[in-house]
Amino acid sequence: MSAKSIKSARRAARRSMLGVAVAALMSRLDVQAAAPNVLDAAATARLDAEIIAIANTPQQQLASVSVLAIRHGQLVYQFQTGLRHIDLRMPPSLSSRSLPANSATLYRIASISKLVTTLGVMKLVEAGLLDLDADVSAYLGYPLRNPHFPDRVINLRRLLSHTSSLRDDAGYNFDASVSLDELLLPGGRLYGQGRMWAADHGPGFFTYVNLNWGVVGSIMERVTGERFDRLMQRLILQPMGLHGGFNVAEFSATDLANLATLYRKRIVRDGQEIWQPAGPWVAQTDDYASQPPLVRAGPDYRIGSNGTLFGPHGSLRISAFDLGQIMLMLMHEGRFQDQQILQPGSIKTMFAQQWRSNEKGNAQASNGAAAPDEHGAFKAWGLGNQHFLNIPGVGQGDRLVADGGFTGEGHFGDAWGLTSAFVIDFKNRHGVIFMSGGTAFDPETTPGEYSANYRYQERLLDALYRGAIAQ
Repeated sequence: MSAKSIKSARRAARRSMLGVAVAALMSRLDVQAAAPNVLDAAATARLDAEIIAIANTPQQQLASVSVLAIRHGQLVYQFQTGLRHIDLRMPPSLSSRSLPANSATLYRIASISKLVTTLGVMKLVEAGLLDLDADVSAYLGYPLRNPHFPDRVINLRRLLSHTSSLRDDAGYNFDASVSLDELLLPGGRLYGQGRMWAADHGPGFFTYVNLNWGVVGSIMERVTGERFDRLMQRLILQPMGLHGGFNVAEFSATDLANLATLYRKRIVRDGQEIWQPAGPWVAQTDDYASQPPLVRAGPDYRIGSNGTLFGPHGSLRISAFDLGQIMLMLMHEGRFQDQQILQPGSIKTMFAQQWRSNEKGNAQASNGAAAPDEHGAFKAWGLGNQHFLNIPGVGQGDRLVADGGFTGEGHFGDAWGLTSAFVIDFKNRHGVIFMSGGTAFDPETTPGEYSANYRYQERLLDALYRGAIAQ
């Protein structure tokens, strides 16, 4: 696409999307208040009690939990328990400064952010600003090539499906003083030994990577001239009237007050983790009770230079309810209220399988490569989403519920003590979401009984499925 065409498409996209955003903000109803649980009172009470029991398991306590379930395209259940902010000066029960989780509580949802970022990418594809199969070098303004495989093109499809041959070994979070070309190009100031590039496998081989998303964020900034955090507000969050975003420093006072601090009952001493399940909660991130968030980018930030800055890979803060609105939009072929947020074809492309492991029992991948990732959790992948193939194992595999009756696409998140899940079954229009605000125990000590998930994650997913979808 020529520079003139890009500028023309950019202007048209801005005009169209601005109109959609204004209309949504002017007409948005309080959907959350109008969406009570659809389960009967007895079923709701049973499921509430089960979620509370999981969150308060002796020696395996969770700081907070927010959950949601959708059945046949309708929100049927949502619930929260625990504290979004804990006053560490005294027992929470005695402190008015300790605040309960509620339906508006925002969580830093970790890697589910990648799925939401991909929605923004697909909007730019629809606007003609991006092409999934074009060499991204033209967007970045410098050649993006694995120096060990210089003849293999890297495109957005590879970046979004973790098959670019980039690696996280040299880092994937950088401040505003860093330009990614200094990291990615041989001879660059931060290139070092080139550990950000795989030497053994070139583009086409799957390895789960966060750095891909910093490159994607840079591309999005370059073709729009907008900072990533504000761009995602314009493309997705504002048109849908959703709270939160990728930049805490620009949150409203209300959203900041509703933000969940993430916790662990863990300290690090001499480089060693020490877990204290009976000890105090220790804030890990998003604790703004005494100091405001840091400003990530000043007025001198060069847009497009560093897409890692606002965390397209993991820094979205959003509530379970608002994430559920995104799930409902996807289930309804891109429609949200009276708007077409994404075209049905874009959703189909995004969730089409791009890669599949050739491990025993699975179809062979087009690159002939087996999944090298932890516990064999990743069996298949779309663009910014995992495909769950219902393959069980003790502490490994991708089975979602005990009896294997639930499968689909989506993403998990795991960072700063939080774990989260977003699973959508397009065929039946079922879905579940959970966000947990931190553990009192080392979750590695309680592996799953039939999957690579931790045992408490299995229990949450299974309870939501049995209690709200399969019941």
